[in-house]
Amino acid sequence: MSRIVGEVMTREVVEVRRDTSFKDVARLLDRHRISGLPVVDNDDKVVGVISETDLIRRQAGRSADSRTRTFQKHALRRSGRRAAGVGHAARAESLMSTPAVTVHPEQQVADAARVMERHHVDRLPVVDEEDRLIGIATRRDLLRVFLRTDEDIRQDVIDNVLARAVCLPAHTVIVSVRDGMATLEGQLEHRSDIPLVIRLTWRTDGVVGVVNSLTFRIDDTHPPEPRPADMIARPWMVQH
Repeated sequence: MSRIVGEVMTREVVEVRRDTSFKDVARLLDRHRISGLPVVDNDDKVVGVISETDLIRRQAGRSADSRTRTFQKHALRRSGRRAAGVGHAARAESLMSTPAVTVHPEQQVADAARVMERHHVDRLPVVDEEDRLIGIATRRDLLRVFLRTDEDIRQDVIDNVLARAVCLPAHTVIVSVRDGMATLEGQLEHRSDIPLVIRLTWRTDGVVGVVNSLTFRIDDTHPPEPRPADMIARPWMVQH
């Protein structure tokens, strides 16, 4: 069945505080070979995220006005004064993207993947009910779920969908999976069970599509047609 973020997230998280310097952030990214990390406050609550892009953007901005800054430094040196902000290293608080896009450990992996796509991010801090950092979910973490073999997916559908969730007898439904596409063949007792089987199969990790070749023995989705005998008024029902 569908896995949740808490099962695939990385629990050892590289994090920084608001006052971590630009150079220290860059060192951490390089040392751990990551492209971003969360920023937390003193209560371990996520207040933002810093990525390589944020650092590059900062450096690009510094280059753009380098001539102005050089002129400022010379002017200040001549006057013996120091302007506020000049010479102060950038801190994580001024570099980070905020508010941070986060997820909770009980959310499904597929939902987390959609959040990543929607917000164009490569990682999601995972937080508890009090918004405290407990892990990180990266694209690589989520991708591992969708790289399951066809045989793993097939067995998951048989064990967790057909046998456990729907309680179908063995071999009632034949399941085949190719490149993540699941095909269901067989006859169910009731027509109303078919949408349920398809929906649960879709939710199985690694499934990219479902081909429905299921049939049914009893159509329980419509009320039965009245029998002719039911349409004949009985003598004691006739009013004079």
